[in-house]
Amino acid sequence: MSFDYDLFVIGGGSGGVRAARVTAATGAKVALAEEYRMGGTCVIRGCVPKKLMVFASEFPDAIADARAYGWDVTAGGFDWSNFRTKMHAELDRLEGIYRRLLDGSGVTAYDARATLVDPHTVALSTGETITAKHILIATGGRPAVPDMPNADLGITSNEVFLLDQMPKKILIVGGGYIACEFAGILNGLGVEVTQYYRGAQILRGFDDEARGLIADQMRAKGVDLHCGTNIEAMEQRGGGIWVRSTTGAEHLFDQVMFATGRSPNVDGLGLEQAGVTIGRRGEIVVDDYSQTNVPSIFAIGDVTDRVQLTPVAIREAMAFVETVFKGNPTKVDHELIPSAVFTQPEFGTVGLTEEQARDKEPIEVYSTSFRPMQTLFAGREDRVMMKLIVSQATRKVLGCHIVAPQAGEMIQMVGIAVKMGATKEDFDRVCAVHPTMAEELVTMKTPVRTA
Repeated sequence: MSFDYDLFVIGGGSGGVRAARVTAATGAKVALAEEYRMGGTCVIRGCVPKKLMVFASEFPDAIADARAYGWDVTAGGFDWSNFRTKMHAELDRLEGIYRRLLDGSGVTAYDARATLVDPHTVALSTGETITAKHILIATGGRPAVPDMPNADLGITSNEVFLLDQMPKKILIVGGGYIACEFAGILNGLGVEVTQYYRGAQILRGFDDEARGLIADQMRAKGVDLHCGTNIEAMEQRGGGIWVRSTTGAEHLFDQVMFATGRSPNVDGLGLEQAGVTIGRRGEIVVDDYSQTNVPSIFAIGDVTDRVQLTPVAIREAMAFVETVFKGNPTKVDHELIPSAVFTQPEFGTVGLTEEQARDKEPIEVYSTSFRPMQTLFAGREDRVMMKLIVSQATRKVLGCHIVAPQAGEMIQMVGIAVKMGATKEDFDRVCAVHPTMAEELVTMKTPVRTA
């Protein structure tokens, strides 16, 4: 049977674009459809604009520190309109790069919504029908909004980058990394931030000691964080949004932001029509090679709900190309993935938490918390934490958790050692870089506890 393309990719995010480009380089005929903007969540409404907002939000502390260090500086007001204009210009530039990469690779790009018709056919919103030997779904995820009356009054992380003006008071609902990141960002930009999380502690799934320190530091910086609390009712009142919490408190906010999880983008995609199996969380079910139960259809990235990180989607894309177009079956390695949470303070983590590790085997815990030199001199009470989880049997470092400025930069390097199977003694053999925060990672000699 003859097909229009060897590969048709649905979704123009980091994973989809990488798969399309690399496949085209093999000489295959490739097309890609994206209904919104090239770049996906990461570039357009995720990592990139969020990190720019993190940078912007850190200047009040930096200016205060500068004064403490003897500089005669004063801060004016934050101009959201000016910043937003520059931020979106940068997103436009990055989207342009994605488009040029596709064009330069010989990939045919369709600015249209694509849906599955059968295992080898897609229908475009332009009215065209296209056939392909292989179809790759890379449609990502979207913010989930709770099913409650007047939930449409709230915004999500998608809309926060598009606000006409900064609210004076905002309620952020959720306790995951997106909720906590934006609590820090908006607090730093001068917004009065209240955060509700229904659980006992924020950042569920991460190391307990790290979670506790981050929560304490967020509160110390001015975030009004309430755990064990959720929205019971909300409605429009006057110029604001009235909210009653499950604890009975009533408040009026300018904005309510839901950061209560993300859902795979599968609605209306035609998966049932093509016979593709969907999991209980709405995710596309795939095997170790990103193949669905329909042999011609594959899926990568957040839509598969494996590990929702941009670099993971890119690695899944590369493994897909190796498997399908280079004849080299390649499984995706989802073990020991380092990651960073851009809370304030920042959090870098790789491997097992203390809680996960002690459930598996006897461990030693090496941990230290201190006030770092730079902010200590400036009179700030900020604290950082360095923590290693070590197997008693093999001496391997099973996990590392860093709460500190630039923790993401540190954990990238630590991740290499942990991935290689470094032992605590390997860490100990490395000479410290002094004076740095990171030197504590190689100078902790005595475990604080065993489990």
